[in-house]
Amino acid sequence: MHARRVFLALGSNLGDKQKNIATAYENIEKKIGNIVSLSSLYITTPEGFDSENMFVNSVCEVQTELNVTEILIITRQIEKKIGRTSKSKNLQYSDRVIDIDLLLADNLIIDTPELSIPHPRMHKRDFVLVPLCEIAPEVVHPVLKKKISELLEDLRSNL
Repeated sequence: MHARRVFLALGSNLGDKQKNIATAYENIEKKIGNIVSLSSLYITTPEGFDSENMFVNSVCEVQTELNVTEILIITRQIEKKIGRTSKSKNLQYSDRVIDIDLLLADNLIIDTPELSIPHPRMHKRDFVLVPLCEIAPEVVHPVLKKKISELLEDLRSNL
């Protein structure tokens, strides 16, 4: 069993947002693996829905022995424990206490109804690419074959 290199994106726009993210990180460390790198916290506006509540976003790199299915199950359990009631349905986004998305896992490419790795919209999301670029600018997106820093440049040049 080798240690897998996984990147998770966290977001919160309800309650004590910084505390929600800190609690999620504590749970990730306990249940998924060693957090080897952590981005700053970023304050961002909601994307894909209207809300008065700003988001706090962050990205971490985790070394884990778990497979991606196990990681997905545990991140959902952590979300539920912190107070998230349901995941977005049919891309209908809403305010949430915590959201944990699996962005990348080594160079895996997975596309099933339950799980898509790399995250299918990560390269279109400033709130994911900025913190990810902070901790992993040289990591290459396994589908798009570009470094995270290049994806961020591409996104910004298309704004």
